[in-house]
Amino acid sequence: MPFKKAILALGSNLGERNDTLSTAVAELVDRPEVRLLGVSPVVQTKPVGGPVGQPDFLNMVIAVETTLAPLELLQHCNDVENKHHRVREVRWGPRTLDVDIIVYEDVTSDDPVLTLPHPRAAERAFVLYPWALMEPSAELNGQSVSALAVQAADFADVEPFDGFGDFDGLPTAGAVE
Repeated sequence: MPFKKAILALGSNLGERNDTLSTAVAELVDRPEVRLLGVSPVVQTKPVGGPVGQPDFLNMVIAVETTLAPLELLQHCNDVENKHHRVREVRWGPRTLDVDIIVYEDVTSDDPVLTLPHPRAAERAFVLYPWALMEPSAELNGQSVSALAVQAADFADVEPFDGFGDFDGLPTAGAVE
């Protein structure tokens, strides 16, 4: 099977978020069937939806090429989440790691197990903004990812992450009072 391009979104708001994301990227491309094409900068965002009072997320996007079929790629993403003790108790609740397939080539699917493109990606700056930084000319559903990012309701809550200190969304070093 030839390689197909996919965009994956990663997020974490529990534990050592930045280390989790770095490790997850390595684990996602550790299989010969998955090759890394690009990595976005990491951004810090407020949670969208879910319970009130959860820590901020770190989010990033990666581009990969893979010979895995979409559902096989989803299983691989779930396996990586499980390595990081991902718990699914509350919808959009806090999590050590979340890995979503945003697009897989130009595949469209209404399958409830894997809807492609991701059904809410076009309205989420925490996915769109890092993706636009990685691939400025990227499009989603025929629209500019950059333009969609600035139109998203959560755009104002997206901040660059400087990498200083990180545990459960709270700085552990470098904070000045």
